[in-house]
Amino acid sequence: MLTKEDLREIRKIEIITNRLVNDQLAGSYHSVFKGRGMSFDEVRLYQPGDEIRLIDWNVSARTNEVYVKQFVEERELTVLILVDMSGSLDFGTKTETKRKMAAKLAALLAFSAIKNNDRIGLVLFTDQVERFVPPKKGRKHVLRIISEIIAYEPERRGTDIAVSLQYLMGVTKRRTVAFLISDFLNEGFEKALRIASQRHDIVPIVLTDLMEQTLPDMGYLWVEDPETGEILVAPTSARSFRTRFHNQASVRAAQLDTMFRRLRIDSIRVRTGEPYTKPLMNYFKLRAKRM
Repeated sequence: MLTKEDLREIRKIEIITNRLVNDQLAGSYHSVFKGRGMSFDEVRLYQPGDEIRLIDWNVSARTNEVYVKQFVEERELTVLILVDMSGSLDFGTKTETKRKMAAKLAALLAFSAIKNNDRIGLVLFTDQVERFVPPKKGRKHVLRIISEIIAYEPERRGTDIAVSLQYLMGVTKRRTVAFLISDFLNEGFEKALRIASQRHDIVPIVLTDLMEQTLPDMGYLWVEDPETGEILVAPTSARSFRTRFHNQASVRAAQLDTMFRRLRIDSIRVRTGEPYTKPLMNYFKLRAKRM
């Protein structure tokens, strides 16, 4: 059930992301996510520089003038946003949680999609798929997607990324652009990611928080694992502990990046409390350059 605070947050996200899409993102999105192909549109008179292979010889013979065929991109794509709703997404130490950042990113991508006449859908998952919103177009549909991410109360707290990818393979047969938004605090999903990426265009968006990488000196902290409920004591005043914590986080990040490179998948890394348009724009520029 949406609260008044939820509705205010949704409206705020809509205003901000709509402006960002109009000012920065829609054109970049269009250039890197192509349609299914080209379809015939009409014929027009030949102009110097036109390719000879585009000449419509039948029309030209009937009219005694040279006409060429024009084609347009079959633009409509199916875009799915897969959002991790596990307990760890409720963590955030600056101005927002990872879950709120996921809602902002989903809104940005969804508004970019409908501006380019694409259909957008949503999959919410924990260690099971909890909610599926079929792809549609339109502003009201985008607002539903945002509200689902903000207000949905998951049944489970764990994470299983492989489950979400297996669901993706079953729910759509046609090639789909799938944005996978998660903190990726999970293992054992490489095989599922490899299989899914062979059929679909998978774009992992890795959510992080500064405190998951670097701990300040705060004395002894009693910390609860948001997914398992386990209570741990963290002696943050000990420099050796803070160094070990930072090194382990760096190793996890490096292993994740190595896996993406091995699978030839470009990922986006976004940190809570920091601007999220720049990582997306950098991704689009890199992808456009490769294309």
